[in-house]
Amino acid sequence: MTDKAKEPTKSNKLILIGLLKRKSGATLDDIIKATGWQRHSSRAALSGLRKAGFTIDSEAADKGRRYNITAEPAQ
Repeated sequence: MTDKAKEPTKSNKLILIGLLKRKSGATLDDIIKATGWQRHSSRAALSGLRKAGFTIDSEAADKGRRYNITAEPAQ
């Protein structure tokens, strides 16, 4: 395993959560620009948040899909 294949850093995860909590949500391109991740890594991070208990809704937008966190995991 190379250094680039490591799990996302906590700061990038927090950046992702912040983007998804915005009223306007985030597109995949927004996530890629903010984190520097590749497209498949960005999708995997969304999947990881879902597995962690976040509810993420997506809807079709002018430029791809727009993702929003609608519920956080119970603590």
